[in-house]
Amino acid sequence: MFKYAKKLICICINLVLLFSINSAMAAEVSGNITVSGEQLKVIYNQGTHLEGPAAALDGKLYFCDLTPSGSSKGTVYGGHILQYDPATGNTIVFRSPSGQADGLSFDLKGRLLAAESADNGGRRITATDMATGQASILVNRVNGHPFNSPNDLTIDAKGRIYFTDPRYFGSESMEQPVQGVYRIDSDGTVKLIIANAGKPNGIAISPDQKTLYVGSNDNGLFDQTTATSGLEARRGLDGILAYDLKEDGTVKLRKMIVQEPDFRPDGMRTDSNGNIFVANFSLKRPGILVFSPNGTELGIIPTPELVTNCEFGTGKDSNVLYITGLKSLYKITTTHYGCKKFHE
Repeated sequence: MFKYAKKLICICINLVLLFSINSAMAAEVSGNITVSGEQLKVIYNQGTHLEGPAAALDGKLYFCDLTPSGSSKGTVYGGHILQYDPATGNTIVFRSPSGQADGLSFDLKGRLLAAESADNGGRRITATDMATGQASILVNRVNGHPFNSPNDLTIDAKGRIYFTDPRYFGSESMEQPVQGVYRIDSDGTVKLIIANAGKPNGIAISPDQKTLYVGSNDNGLFDQTTATSGLEARRGLDGILAYDLKEDGTVKLRKMIVQEPDFRPDGMRTDSNGNIFVANFSLKRPGILVFSPNGTELGIIPTPELVTNCEFGTGKDSNVLYITGLKSLYKITTTHYGCKKFHE
């Protein structure tokens, strides 16, 4: 009889979880961000820690699945890059191991750039030729030492690459004096351009190329898999900083444009009007928050789980927003359009 009672309890728990997820999926989007009647659609749900979506010109979406050692259950992985094809609805493995790729973007040549993080990862920036599949290492150290854990990246109209280098996972030694933001120039040189942005995570550039946005999500830890208590007390700077971006790629802090309770900025994108779509990695308010260029909140796309990043589609799908949660990849049609990709 006990085994039947146990089954009944499991069924009840699953029903409660299903109801909770469905309720969250049906939560109202605020601010007229999405097309009327649109709801989140789950298009993949087998992730461990999904991240870094990047849309290719052919419409395919590439995204990362981080495999932190704390979740390996005895098997050590090095992360995966997955490919979703909206034409077929299929998701396949594009590369495994990925070097714990965390952030992705396409450059001016159409190469897939990857910010590879720590925790059995590459701790470097790589570029993959999509025609041949061959990958090259753009940078893997600065001043003779490895990076902390490259997290996310973006490019400007001149092809320069900007990436963040915090540390959230991994037991590898940290040899950099700061958790900073770097720029890779066309000649391959790498320079530290921001050293005091808290714990830089998401990064994006405005459509007019005049503003660099950096999100600081400072959990106060270098390996969050080892922490068990006092997490809120450890928190540092959480918010979005806006920097004046000059023609030569140098930056100057303008101001903190967003800093509010329960805001834990992760990956971000700008739309064609300069609005900022930010993944809020917060249990109290999970979803994609949308801000104007000056930091005024315009609305939220709520999600049923923690979210890490987002990306607009390309071509006819440039108003489709893809969202990576920890376990699932979502999409929703919005009233906003993504910036034109530089390689379009």
